[in-house]
Amino acid sequence: MSMREALPLTLLVLAAAGFGVAAAAADLEGPRLGRAVTADVAARASLNVFPDGRGLPPGRGNAVQGEPLFRQHCAMCHGAGGKGASAEELSGGSEPLTSEYPDKTIGLYWPYATTVFDITRRAMPMFAPGSLTADEVYAITAYLLAANGVIGERDEMNAQSLPKVRLPNREGFVGIDAALPRGPR
Repeated sequence: MSMREALPLTLLVLAAAGFGVAAAAADLEGPRLGRAVTADVAARASLNVFPDGRGLPPGRGNAVQGEPLFRQHCAMCHGAGGKGASAEELSGGSEPLTSEYPDKTIGLYWPYATTVFDITRRAMPMFAPGSLTADEVYAITAYLLAANGVIGERDEMNAQSLPKVRLPNREGFVGIDAALPRGPR
């Protein structure tokens, strides 16, 4: 093989070797996507609220207090009154789960009122998750429950009252702590 014929092959080998070194270096550094999780963010994400109310913080709120908070923090995505926009509808559904196109609103689909609180506290508002106070989350939760006709607009939601709220589809889910059926092995 002449020098002229070997040059493209040599360049290809060198390029492949260089790519391999760059790829190995990238593996050591990581993809550099996002940012490191701070202790504050990790602490907010590790708060668990269970259906029986374990994990609910002190605080309180009602739907009257929650309505302006919902308009300020939630309506931009979930629409006026929670009836849907760029994000899912949370209230106002009419099609039951047995219909061809069921509405998965809080009043028709969700099993536990504490789940509304938990999701709102952890993940909302979308651009500032975990930024709402416990009182604000209780008030927004109360607003959503009232918008679904589950509670009255002046009913106070707090760590004691919220777990007692029975959503219509509570029996529509199997709890994760339910005994699993035993089948043939």
